[in-house]
Amino acid sequence: MAGKPKLHSFNAWGRMEPIWWLFAAAGVEFEEKFLESAEDLEKLRNDGYLMFQQVPMFEIDGMKLVQTRAILNYIASKYDLYGKDIKERALIDRYTGGMADLYEMILLLPLCRPEEKDAKIALIQEKTKNRYFPAFEIVLKSHKQDYLVGNKLSQADIQLVELLYFVEELDPSLIASFPLLQALKTRISNLTMVKKFLQPGSPRKPPTNMPMPPL
Repeated sequence: MAGKPKLHSFNAWGRMEPIWWLFAAAGVEFEEKFLESAEDLEKLRNDGYLMFQQVPMFEIDGMKLVQTRAILNYIASKYDLYGKDIKERALIDRYTGGMADLYEMILLLPLCRPEEKDAKIALIQEKTKNRYFPAFEIVLKSHKQDYLVGNKLSQADIQLVELLYFVEELDPSLIASFPLLQALKTRISNLTMVKKFLQPGSPRKPPTNMPMPPL
């Protein structure tokens, strides 16, 4: 019998968070192997397990899989969260690609120079409120269904809700004008396994504290 999937990563919020969310929604148990030192990371590199010299690395079905997008797509495919056909998968990819653009902007914020931070924050707020959130609100409004694709839970819904939580930590006002996104967030958060995941003691990590002033 195959063992539990194992995720190798640092014990902190970052690119692994969508993976944790996706497993929670699928109701799948997995092991976490946290890197505690530079030597731990170097050992994985020297053993040839990190194709691009970085984590996360995910052991599943006899593979040692790297790159967050590849890991997410594999999990979504394996646990029926990746649409029913090629058209639905294309829609899911389109939506998660847009989310990744915004996610990356916020993820890199702590790395910018102090003199650039206010301008970066303003740009994130502007694009969140005027580009990304309106796009997803329109999708939900246009088809009048509970989920983004095929009226069925997919990785697009899960990753969007994770992003909503992230943005809300930074600036709660940004979601205020989008009632359908708020409803989606509530709907996904109340799913049994996700609700459990949101409780203290789960693998979920809090995002880096980066308060943002009102837009």
